[in-house]
Amino acid sequence: MFVSDFRKEFYEVVQSQRVLLFVASDVDALCACKILQALFQCDHVQYTLVPVSGWQELETAFLEHKEQFHYFILINCGANIDLLDILQPDEDAIFFVCDTHRPVNVVNVYNDAQIKLLIKQDDDLEVPAYDDIFRDEEEDEEHSGSESDNGSEPSEKRTRLEEEIVARTMKRRQRREWEAQRRDILFDYEQYEYHGTSSAMVMFDLAWMMSKDLNDMLWWAIVGLTDQWVQDKITQMKYVTDVGVLQRHVSRHNHRNEDEENALSVDCTRISFEYDLRLALYQHWSLHDSLCNTCYTAARFKLWSVHGQKRLQEFLADVGLPLKQVKQKFQSMDISLKENLREMIEESANKFGMKDMRVQTFSIHFGFKHKFLASDVVFATMSLMESPEKDSSGTNNFIQALDSLSRSNLDKLYHGLELAKKQLQATQQTIASCLCTNLVISQGPFLYCSLMEGTPDIALFSKPASLTLLSRHLLKSFVFSGHPSPPAQLTSEPHSASWVRVYAGSYFKQNV
Repeated sequence: MFVSDFRKEFYEVVQSQRVLLFVASDVDALCACKILQALFQCDHVQYTLVPVSGWQELETAFLEHKEQFHYFILINCGANIDLLDILQPDEDAIFFVCDTHRPVNVVNVYNDAQIKLLIKQDDDLEVPAYDDIFRDEEEDEEHSGSESDNGSEPSEKRTRLEEEIVARTMKRRQRREWEAQRRDILFDYEQYEYHGTSSAMVMFDLAWMMSKDLNDMLWWAIVGLTDQWVQDKITQMKYVTDVGVLQRHVSRHNHRNEDEENALSVDCTRISFEYDLRLALYQHWSLHDSLCNTCYTAARFKLWSVHGQKRLQEFLADVGLPLKQVKQKFQSMDISLKENLREMIEESANKFGMKDMRVQTFSIHFGFKHKFLASDVVFATMSLMESPEKDSSGTNNFIQALDSLSRSNLDKLYHGLELAKKQLQATQQTIASCLCTNLVISQGPFLYCSLMEGTPDIALFSKPASLTLLSRHLLKSFVFSGHPSPPAQLTSEPHSASWVRVYAGSYFKQNV
């Protein structure tokens, strides 16, 4: 059942209860979790947090805790599966589901008792009507020859029996037609997977409705939305629309007059909207490394080839940037070059066919020293969550990633940035190796690539988000190399880090 009033039907219900919080392993879910944790802290709500990375982990965790809780909150998991069928909960268990995965399972939509969906209904959900997919079982008809028929003539009984046979035949035919139509409706509804409004934005809207929204919550909502855009989970139009919504909140929270601006403390937090370069981590890296390891530029320059490297040199020459400057850290570049750098790069990018070099985004300042773009935080948090470092478990990585979103843990965020650089470099090196050695094989509507044991950074690509990043970037590079573009998807062996397969065409559900 869709919840219409999040405050009354959700928050005020769990406010006086002890709840179990299931959070999926993605950046948007972490941001939504941070907002909900801040709200719970304000109202002293008791909760237990359990990270999950698949429906099997969700089922196991539920079995371990179901005796202790009656209220369960699921963030970015559970909406697209039949929860009651998989978890088999008690009748008094209530599930609140805030999930971006679409389409929403129809059983969850029409269950009024135990499933409460925290999903914006202004999204294009297109849920089938109840009567088209559900039908009450027909009661057995009364047999002829009852006591009331004892006095009937044989001819009357025979006529009534014939009429009943015709009626039953018609009802069976109508039943088969309804079932065939139901299969077609469900196929059209469930054949494609996509994502809806960011869960972090949904939670921020809840905080705003209760007048408890803070600048930190707003930043987490921005990071959650940016995560969807970075990972191509939403369209450019959807991203721009949601950016416009958040921009109004940014103006409201960060509007100050001159007197207030002069009275700001050294460690204040400021969020600003800006058009910035579509280059990964360039403000914390060198401009050259960022150009080489950003999918958007690497694919269009074809940097895995000698010709692509020459095009990059021509691009830098057209911008007017010396190699000595672009190969050192961005913060160390000459101020005279950085003043109009964005406009210069955008102008040259248009000449080289890159029309979307600048995008709408947000940045945050912690005092006067620390500045991060929203995409920087997305890459850092994602890398911490799937850290390949030794002695790191999934739960520990989840906690580290969650902590890095707090401004009091900037050391963890900077560590995540370093891991993100290594991940992006490994991704581009692997893509170059696959394309140069013809490891990507086109099999009809499928693309197939196998990374065998011994491939550098193979352990990194056994993680879902890293594998998704590799698959998406590999497909784009494959297309720009002159090959046709089937709809790329991916899968990996769930119990082995020795090899990874990247597919196009069919999709194997590895996550909830």
